[in-house]
Amino acid sequence: MNSFEAKLAESDIALHRAKTEILQLNIGKICNLACVHCHVSAGPRRKEMMQRETVEKILKWLEPTTISTVDLTGGAPEMIPDFRYLVKQLTSFDRPRHIIDRCNLTILVEPGYEDLADFLAEHHVEIIASMPCYQPENVNAQRGNGVFDKSIEGLQLLNRIGYGHKPHLPLHLVYNPVGPELPPPQRELEATYKRELSRHFGITFNKLYTLTNMPIARYATYLRRRGELEAYYELLVTNFNPHSIDALMCRNTLNVSYTGEVFDCDFNQMLNLPLANQCRRFLWELDPSTLEGLPIHTARHCFGCTAGAGSSCQGALT
Repeated sequence: MNSFEAKLAESDIALHRAKTEILQLNIGKICNLACVHCHVSAGPRRKEMMQRETVEKILKWLEPTTISTVDLTGGAPEMIPDFRYLVKQLTSFDRPRHIIDRCNLTILVEPGYEDLADFLAEHHVEIIASMPCYQPENVNAQRGNGVFDKSIEGLQLLNRIGYGHKPHLPLHLVYNPVGPELPPPQRELEATYKRELSRHFGITFNKLYTLTNMPIARYATYLRRRGELEAYYELLVTNFNPHSIDALMCRNTLNVSYTGEVFDCDFNQMLNLPLANQCRRFLWELDPSTLEGLPIHTARHCFGCTAGAGSSCQGALT
Protein backbone atom coordinates (compact mmCIF):
# COMPACT_ATOMS: atom_id res chain seq x y z
CA MET A 1 0.00 0.00 0.00
CA ASN A 2 1.48 3.36 -1.03
CA SER A 3 1.10 6.55 1.01
CA PHE A 4 -1.84 7.80 -1.07
CA GLU A 5 -3.72 4.51 -0.73
CA ALA A 6 -3.09 4.68 3.02
CA LYS A 7 -4.59 8.17 3.12
CA LEU A 8 -7.66 6.95 1.21
CA ALA A 9 -8.02 4.07 3.66
CA GLU A 10 -7.92 6.50 6.59
CA SER A 11 -10.96 8.25 5.06
CA ASP A 12 -12.60 4.91 4.16
CA ILE A 13 -12.50 5.78 0.44
CA ALA A 14 -12.20 3.35 -2.46
CA LEU A 15 -11.11 4.92 -5.76
CA HIS A 16 -12.55 3.31 -8.89
CA ARG A 17 -13.26 4.35 -12.46
CA ALA A 18 -16.74 5.65 -13.26
CA LYS A 19 -18.31 5.74 -16.74
CA THR A 20 -15.78 6.98 -19.32
CA GLU A 21 -16.94 10.31 -20.73
CA ILE A 22 -13.64 11.76 -22.03
CA LEU A 23 -10.91 10.20 -24.13
CA GLN A 24 -7.72 12.17 -23.55
CA LEU A 25 -5.07 11.67 -26.23
CA ASN A 26 -1.53 12.79 -25.54
CA ILE A 27 -0.51 12.78 -29.18
CA GLY A 28 3.13 13.78 -28.79
CA LYS A 29 5.87 15.39 -26.73
CA ILE A 30 7.16 17.86 -29.30
CA CYS A 31 6.53 21.47 -28.30
CA ASN A 32 7.79 24.90 -29.29
CA LEU A 33 8.26 25.67 -25.56
CA ALA A 34 10.11 23.93 -22.70
CA CYS A 35 8.28 25.10 -19.57
CA VAL A 36 9.72 24.58 -16.08
CA HIS A 37 6.48 23.08 -14.74
CA CYS A 38 5.87 20.68 -17.65
CA HIS A 39 4.97 17.19 -16.40
CA VAL A 40 5.57 15.81 -19.91
CA SER A 41 9.11 17.24 -20.20
CA ALA A 42 8.02 18.40 -23.65
CA GLY A 43 10.18 20.56 -25.86
CA PRO A 44 11.40 21.37 -29.38
CA ARG A 45 13.83 18.45 -29.46
CA ARG A 46 11.35 15.72 -28.53
CA LYS A 47 10.57 13.34 -31.38
CA GLU A 48 7.74 11.24 -29.88
CA MET A 49 4.48 11.71 -31.76
CA MET A 50 1.41 9.73 -32.75
CA GLN A 51 1.59 8.02 -36.14
CA ARG A 52 -1.27 7.68 -38.68
CA GLU A 53 -1.65 3.94 -38.01
CA THR A 54 -2.27 4.62 -34.32
CA VAL A 55 -4.69 7.45 -35.14
CA GLU A 56 -6.73 5.10 -37.34
CA LYS A 57 -6.89 2.41 -34.66
CA ILE A 58 -8.07 4.94 -32.09
CA LEU A 59 -10.76 6.31 -34.42
CA LYS A 60 -12.01 2.82 -35.19
CA TRP A 61 -12.24 1.99 -31.46
CA LEU A 62 -13.86 5.29 -30.51
CA GLU A 63 -16.59 5.67 -33.12
CA PRO A 64 -19.04 3.00 -31.81
CA THR A 65 -18.60 4.08 -28.16
CA THR A 66 -20.70 6.60 -26.23
CA ILE A 67 -17.62 8.66 -25.28
CA SER A 68 -18.60 12.18 -26.28
CA THR A 69 -15.46 14.27 -25.77
CA VAL A 70 -11.90 13.93 -27.09
CA ASP A 71 -9.26 15.94 -25.25
CA LEU A 72 -6.10 16.56 -27.30
CA THR A 73 -2.94 17.35 -25.40
CA GLY A 74 0.86 17.12 -25.68
CA GLY A 75 3.41 18.81 -25.91
CA ALA A 76 1.89 21.15 -28.39
CA PRO A 77 -0.67 18.81 -29.99
CA GLU A 78 -1.04 21.09 -33.01
CA MET A 79 2.55 20.31 -34.05
CA ILE A 80 1.80 16.64 -34.73
CA PRO A 81 1.54 16.07 -38.50
CA ASP A 82 -1.81 14.26 -38.20
CA PHE A 83 -3.40 16.76 -35.78
CA ARG A 84 -5.71 18.28 -38.41
CA TYR A 85 -6.53 14.89 -39.90
CA LEU A 86 -7.57 13.66 -36.44
CA VAL A 87 -9.77 16.71 -35.81
CA LYS A 88 -11.45 16.37 -39.20
CA GLN A 89 -12.18 12.68 -38.67
CA LEU A 90 -13.61 13.22 -35.19
CA THR A 91 -15.98 15.90 -36.46
CA SER A 92 -17.06 13.78 -39.44
CA PHE A 93 -18.36 10.86 -37.36
CA ASP A 94 -22.08 10.11 -37.61
CA ARG A 95 -22.08 11.35 -34.01
CA PRO A 96 -19.40 14.06 -34.11
CA ARG A 97 -17.25 14.28 -31.01
CA HIS A 98 -16.67 17.43 -29.03
CA ILE A 99 -12.96 18.28 -29.22
CA ILE A 100 -10.77 20.08 -26.70
CA ASP A 101 -7.39 21.44 -27.75
CA ARG A 102 -4.94 22.13 -24.93
CA CYS A 103 -3.09 25.00 -26.55
CA ASN A 104 -0.04 26.92 -25.32
CA LEU A 105 -1.23 30.03 -27.28
CA THR A 106 2.21 30.82 -28.69
CA ILE A 107 1.86 28.13 -31.36
CA LEU A 108 -0.93 30.21 -32.92
CA VAL A 109 1.56 32.90 -33.94
CA GLU A 110 4.47 30.67 -34.97
CA PRO A 111 5.50 30.62 -38.66
CA GLY A 112 3.64 27.91 -40.52
CA TYR A 113 0.65 27.96 -38.16
CA GLU A 114 -0.93 31.23 -39.28
CA ASP A 115 -4.21 29.51 -40.26
CA LEU A 116 -4.40 27.29 -37.17
CA ALA A 117 -6.83 29.49 -35.22
CA ASP A 118 -9.22 29.61 -38.18
CA PHE A 119 -9.01 25.82 -38.52
CA LEU A 120 -9.89 25.34 -34.85
CA ALA A 121 -12.82 27.73 -35.14
CA GLU A 122 -14.09 26.05 -38.31
CA HIS A 123 -14.34 22.75 -36.45
CA HIS A 124 -15.77 24.30 -33.26
CA VAL A 125 -12.82 23.10 -31.18
CA GLU A 126 -12.91 24.18 -27.54
CA ILE A 127 -9.62 25.78 -26.50
CA ILE A 128 -8.12 25.41 -23.04
CA ALA A 129 -5.03 27.59 -23.07
CA SER A 130 -2.12 27.79 -20.68
CA MET A 131 -1.75 31.29 -19.23
CA PRO A 132 -0.03 31.01 -15.84
CA CYS A 133 -0.37 34.69 -15.01
CA TYR A 134 -1.67 38.03 -16.28
CA GLN A 135 1.73 39.61 -15.61
CA PRO A 136 4.70 39.13 -17.97
CA GLU A 137 7.35 38.54 -15.30
CA ASN A 138 5.66 35.41 -13.93
CA VAL A 139 4.80 33.95 -17.34
CA ASN A 140 8.28 34.46 -18.76
CA ALA A 141 9.93 33.06 -15.64
CA GLN A 142 7.98 29.83 -15.98
CA ARG A 143 7.72 29.46 -19.74
CA GLY A 144 10.57 31.44 -21.30
CA ASN A 145 11.41 34.98 -22.40
CA GLY A 146 8.90 36.53 -24.76
CA VAL A 147 6.19 33.95 -24.09
CA PHE A 148 3.88 36.44 -22.41
CA ASP A 149 3.76 38.76 -25.41
CA LYS A 150 3.17 35.88 -27.81
CA SER A 151 0.43 34.52 -25.54
CA ILE A 152 -1.33 37.89 -25.55
CA GLU A 153 -1.02 38.01 -29.34
CA GLY A 154 -2.53 34.54 -29.56
CA LEU A 155 -5.44 35.46 -27.28
CA GLN A 156 -6.19 38.61 -29.24
CA LEU A 157 -6.20 36.57 -32.45
CA LEU A 158 -8.66 34.08 -30.94
CA ASN A 159 -10.91 36.91 -29.76
CA ARG A 160 -10.96 38.45 -33.24
CA ILE A 161 -12.37 35.27 -34.78
CA GLY A 162 -14.99 34.80 -32.05
CA TYR A 163 -13.35 32.73 -29.34
CA GLY A 164 -14.47 33.84 -25.90
CA HIS A 165 -17.50 35.58 -27.46
CA LYS A 166 -19.49 33.04 -29.49
CA PRO A 167 -21.16 30.15 -27.61
CA HIS A 168 -19.72 27.51 -29.96
CA LEU A 169 -16.17 28.84 -29.54
CA PRO A 170 -15.35 28.54 -25.82
CA LEU A 171 -11.98 29.83 -24.65
CA HIS A 172 -10.73 28.91 -21.19
CA LEU A 173 -7.42 29.77 -19.55
CA VAL A 174 -5.28 27.70 -17.20
CA TYR A 175 -3.38 29.07 -14.21
CA ASN A 176 -0.72 27.17 -12.32
CA PRO A 177 1.52 28.60 -9.59
CA VAL A 178 4.98 29.84 -10.46
CA GLY A 179 6.44 28.41 -7.23
CA PRO A 180 5.86 25.29 -5.08
CA GLU A 181 2.54 26.36 -3.60
CA LEU A 182 -1.16 25.65 -3.97
CA PRO A 183 -3.31 27.73 -6.33
CA PRO A 184 -5.45 30.50 -4.81
CA PRO A 185 -9.27 30.24 -4.91
CA GLN A 186 -10.32 29.75 -8.52
CA ARG A 187 -13.35 32.05 -8.62
CA GLU A 188 -11.50 35.03 -7.12
CA LEU A 189 -8.51 34.59 -9.40
CA GLU A 190 -10.77 34.30 -12.45
CA ALA A 191 -12.29 37.68 -11.64
CA THR A 192 -8.81 39.20 -11.38
CA TYR A 193 -7.69 37.64 -14.68
CA LYS A 194 -10.79 38.93 -16.49
CA ARG A 195 -10.36 42.44 -15.10
CA GLU A 196 -6.62 42.69 -15.84
CA LEU A 197 -6.63 41.10 -19.30
CA SER A 198 -9.62 43.17 -20.37
CA ARG A 199 -8.24 46.43 -18.97
CA HIS A 200 -4.74 46.14 -20.44
CA PHE A 201 -5.24 44.06 -23.58
CA GLY A 202 -8.97 44.02 -24.39
CA ILE A 203 -9.03 40.22 -23.97
CA THR A 204 -12.17 38.22 -23.17
CA PHE A 205 -12.34 34.56 -22.14
CA ASN A 206 -14.91 32.23 -20.58
CA LYS A 207 -13.44 30.44 -17.55
CA LEU A 208 -10.20 30.20 -15.62
CA TYR A 209 -9.04 26.80 -14.41
CA THR A 210 -6.54 26.61 -11.54
CA LEU A 211 -4.17 23.64 -11.59
CA THR A 212 -1.71 22.39 -9.02
CA ASN A 213 1.79 21.73 -10.36
CA MET A 214 2.53 18.00 -10.38
CA PRO A 215 5.90 17.06 -8.80
CA ILE A 216 7.00 14.67 -11.55
CA ALA A 217 9.31 14.77 -14.58
CA ARG A 218 10.85 18.19 -15.32
CA TYR A 219 9.15 19.95 -12.40
CA ALA A 220 10.34 17.31 -9.93
CA THR A 221 13.90 17.77 -11.21
CA TYR A 222 13.56 21.54 -10.83
CA LEU A 223 12.33 21.23 -7.23
CA ARG A 224 14.95 18.62 -6.35
CA ARG A 225 17.76 20.87 -7.55
CA ARG A 226 16.40 23.66 -5.35
CA GLY A 227 16.01 21.34 -2.35
CA GLU A 228 12.24 21.91 -2.33
CA LEU A 229 10.79 18.61 -3.55
CA GLU A 230 10.07 16.95 -0.21
CA ALA A 231 8.72 20.18 1.31
CA TYR A 232 6.35 20.48 -1.66
CA TYR A 233 5.16 16.90 -1.19
CA GLU A 234 4.60 17.64 2.50
CA LEU A 235 2.47 20.64 1.51
CA LEU A 236 0.35 18.46 -0.79
CA VAL A 237 -0.08 15.68 1.78
CA THR A 238 -0.92 18.09 4.59
CA ASN A 239 -3.63 19.68 2.46
CA PHE A 240 -5.23 16.39 1.31
CA ASN A 241 -8.95 16.97 0.69
CA PRO A 242 -11.13 13.83 0.69
CA HIS A 243 -14.01 15.83 -0.83
CA SER A 244 -12.06 16.09 -4.09
CA ILE A 245 -12.12 12.35 -4.77
CA ASP A 246 -15.49 12.01 -6.51
CA ALA A 247 -14.58 14.66 -9.10
CA LEU A 248 -11.08 13.42 -9.96
CA MET A 249 -10.46 13.35 -13.71
CA CYS A 250 -9.11 9.79 -13.53
CA ARG A 251 -12.64 8.60 -12.75
CA ASN A 252 -14.31 9.66 -16.02
CA THR A 253 -11.30 10.18 -18.33
CA LEU A 254 -9.32 7.50 -20.15
CA ASN A 255 -5.81 8.62 -21.09
CA VAL A 256 -3.99 7.36 -24.19
CA SER A 257 -0.33 7.83 -25.13
CA TYR A 258 1.09 8.63 -28.56
CA THR A 259 1.69 4.88 -28.99
CA GLY A 260 -1.91 3.98 -28.08
CA GLU A 261 -1.22 2.68 -24.57
CA VAL A 262 -3.87 3.37 -21.93
CA PHE A 263 -3.56 4.97 -18.50
CA ASP A 264 -5.80 6.41 -15.80
CA CYS A 265 -4.40 9.91 -16.36
CA ASP A 266 -1.68 11.86 -18.14
CA PHE A 267 0.46 11.92 -14.99
CA ASN A 268 0.36 8.13 -14.69
CA GLN A 269 1.31 7.94 -18.34
CA MET A 270 4.47 9.96 -17.72
CA LEU A 271 5.34 7.68 -14.79
CA ASN A 272 4.51 4.57 -16.83
CA LEU A 273 1.86 3.38 -14.34
CA PRO A 274 -0.47 1.22 -16.45
CA LEU A 275 -4.24 1.16 -16.31
CA ALA A 276 -5.69 -0.61 -13.25
CA ASN A 277 -2.25 -1.88 -12.14
CA GLN A 278 -2.27 -4.24 -15.11
CA CYS A 279 0.34 -4.97 -17.74
CA ARG A 280 0.92 -2.82 -20.83
CA ARG A 281 -2.37 -2.45 -22.76
CA PHE A 282 -3.38 -0.68 -25.96
CA LEU A 283 -6.69 1.12 -26.40
CA TRP A 284 -7.91 -1.15 -29.22
CA GLU A 285 -7.38 -4.18 -26.97
CA LEU A 286 -9.98 -2.91 -24.47
CA ASP A 287 -13.70 -3.57 -24.32
CA PRO A 288 -15.19 -0.15 -23.40
CA SER A 289 -17.90 -1.81 -21.33
CA THR A 290 -15.34 -3.31 -18.94
CA LEU A 291 -13.72 -0.04 -17.85
CA GLU A 292 -16.28 1.11 -15.28
CA GLY A 293 -15.43 -0.10 -11.82
CA LEU A 294 -11.74 -0.78 -12.43
CA PRO A 295 -9.42 0.31 -9.61
CA ILE A 296 -7.33 3.39 -10.32
CA HIS A 297 -3.55 3.07 -10.22
CA THR A 298 -2.30 5.52 -7.57
CA ALA A 299 1.04 6.68 -6.18
CA ARG A 300 2.40 9.56 -4.10
CA HIS A 301 1.96 12.10 -6.91
CA CYS A 302 -1.84 11.69 -6.58
CA PHE A 303 -1.69 14.09 -3.63
CA GLY A 304 -1.20 16.79 -6.28
CA CYS A 305 -4.76 16.32 -7.54
CA THR A 306 -6.33 16.09 -4.07
CA ALA A 307 -4.68 18.96 -2.20
CA GLY A 308 -6.64 22.06 -1.25
CA ALA A 309 -9.54 22.63 -3.63
CA GLY A 310 -8.35 19.73 -5.77
CA SER A 311 -6.98 19.91 -9.29
CA SER A 312 -8.01 18.46 -12.64
CA CYS A 313 -7.95 19.23 -16.35
CA GLN A 314 -11.09 21.30 -15.67
CA GLY A 315 -9.59 23.16 -12.75
CA ALA A 316 -10.52 23.13 -9.06
CA LEU A 317 -12.72 20.26 -7.86
CA THR A 318 -14.35 21.68 -4.72
